[in-house]
Amino acid sequence: MSTKLRSITAMAAACTLIMGAVCSCGSRKDYAPKGDYRKDEHKNNNVIEQPRDEEPECYEGACESPVWDQPVEVSPDESYKEYIEGGFKDPKAEPLSTFSADVDTASFTNVRRLIEDGVIVPEDAVRAEEFINYFDYDYPDPEEGRIFGDYVELADCPWNSRNKIMMIGIQGRRMEKKELPPSNLVFLIDSSGSMASYDKLPLVQTAFSMLSEQLTVNDRVSIVTYAGSSDTRISGASGKDKDDILEALYSITASGGTNGEGGINKAYKLAEKYFIEGGNNRVILATDGDLNIGASSVDELTELIESKRDKGIYLSVLGFGTGNLKDDRMEALADNGNGNYSYIDSVEEAQRVLVKEMNGTLFTIAKDVKVQVEFNPSQISRYRLIGYDNRLMNAEDFYDNTKDAGEVGAGHSVTALYEVELAGSGDTYRGVPLEFASEHPEEPAADTGRSELCKLSVTYKPVNSNEDIYESQLFGMEKYNSVPSDSLKLASAAAEFAMLLKNSEYKGTSSFGHVFDTAQEMDDNEKAQELYELAWNAEKLYK
Repeated sequence: MSTKLRSITAMAAACTLIMGAVCSCGSRKDYAPKGDYRKDEHKNNNVIEQPRDEEPECYEGACESPVWDQPVEVSPDESYKEYIEGGFKDPKAEPLSTFSADVDTASFTNVRRLIEDGVIVPEDAVRAEEFINYFDYDYPDPEEGRIFGDYVELADCPWNSRNKIMMIGIQGRRMEKKELPPSNLVFLIDSSGSMASYDKLPLVQTAFSMLSEQLTVNDRVSIVTYAGSSDTRISGASGKDKDDILEALYSITASGGTNGEGGINKAYKLAEKYFIEGGNNRVILATDGDLNIGASSVDELTELIESKRDKGIYLSVLGFGTGNLKDDRMEALADNGNGNYSYIDSVEEAQRVLVKEMNGTLFTIAKDVKVQVEFNPSQISRYRLIGYDNRLMNAEDFYDNTKDAGEVGAGHSVTALYEVELAGSGDTYRGVPLEFASEHPEEPAADTGRSELCKLSVTYKPVNSNEDIYESQLFGMEKYNSVPSDSLKLASAAAEFAMLLKNSEYKGTSSFGHVFDTAQEMDDNEKAQELYELAWNAEKLYK
C-alpha cells in the first residue's frame, strides 16, 4: 500500500472511531450535576439584563439548539490552578508593568469543549490572555532585519465608558517553508488506561499522523509511549519513512498506570541522541495530564522539566480528553519547558495547531521573551493588564537574563490588552465621582510636557544565542481611534468573554450578547464566528 493511501486509511479509521464513539457513547455521562447551576453568581453576573425578542441571524447552523438539556458542573477529577486576578495600578506608585510572553491557547479551546458539552466553566479554567491570543490580528510584519514588530492601538473601552482600552501586539517574523531548519521530534504519547476513550488516544494518533505528513527527508522522528513503564516505538527515523512512523503510531494501545516521569526522561534522551545542531529539537507530549507514577505533582514536574530545558530542547504539550483533564500540570510542564500548551478537542483543532500553524507551534524564533510597559503618570491615572496573572514578573526581572520567560514561534504574535484611565478625566476613585476630592492631599503628577502615554519595551534572546536584545518605542494619543479596528474589537470581545466566564469584578457592562454581536460583524473571519457561536451557547448555558 502506498504511503499516502496508508496515511489516508489510518486517518479515516481513527476519525471513524471518533465519530462512532461520539454518536454511540453520550460524551457527558461522566458529568453529574452538583447543586443548583442557577446560582446567583451566574444568574446575576453572566447574562444581559433584557432578554432578546428574537434570535440573531445564524451562520452555518451555529445557533442550533444545544445538544445538552441543562448545564452541569465540571467533573471533580479535572484540575485547574487558581490565579488571583490583577487589578488597577497607579502609575505614580507602579509605573512599570512587566510580563512574560504567552502564546498558549489551551484555555480557550478547553473552555470551548466545556461549553459545547453544556458544562459550567470553572473560573480557574479561564486565562484571559489565552482567549485573546487564540485569535489572529493581522499585525504588520517586522521591518527588515528585525525579529519582532510592534503594534499599539487605543480606543474607548466597550465595558466601561470612562476608560480606554489599549492593545499591544508583538509580531514575530514569519518564515517561508524553505527557511525552516530540520526538525528532530520526539512524539511522547501517554498510553495509560486513562487515554482509552475516543477523544484521547485515537485523536492523538490522528494528530501525529497529520504532522508526520508535513515532515521531510531531513527531519527525524522518535516515538516514546508511557504507561506503567516507558517504551521506544521508533528511534530517529527519517521523515520520509512515513509508513514506519504511521505503523508505530497506530500500533499503540491504552492500558495501565501513568509513569510520566519515565516517559519524559526517555524522550529527552532520544532528543539528545539525535540532536540537530541549529535545528528544531523538540519533545511533543500528548496526554490528559493524569500522571500517577513517579513525579506527578506540579512542583515535581516543574523541577523535572527545569532540569532539562537548558539543553536546547523545547517542549510542546498537547492536552486531550475530558473528565480527568489535569490542566494545571500540563500548563506547568509547558511553561517551564521552553514550550507551548495547546488543547486538542477535535481533528480540526489538530490540523490548526500541527498543520496550518505548524511554523508557530514548532519553530521557535526567540526565547525568554519579556514585555515591559512604562505608563506616563501625567497622562494615565490608572491601568490594568487583562490576564497574564500567571506570567507577571518583577520590574527588575526584565533586565535579569537568568529569569526564564516565554518562547515565540515563527509568525506567532503576542497580544496584551490594558484597560486604562486617562489623567484629567475627573475627580474619581475607581470611576466613582468624589464629593470631597479637593480635600485629598495627594496631588496629581505634574505635567512636564511629556505627552506620550507609554513606553513599550521588549527583550528576548534569538533562538541560537544567549545574548539579550532590548528594543523600545514611545507611543501617544496618535494611536487613538474613535472607531476601533476590527482587530481591537475582536480582542476586546475575547477579553469580555473571558471576564464573563471568570465572573471578573472588572467586567462592567459586559454581556454575552455584546460579545456575539461584535463577533457577528466579522462574518468573513472564521475564528470570530467561532467566538460568536460560543457566546451564543454560553448565554443559553448561564441564563
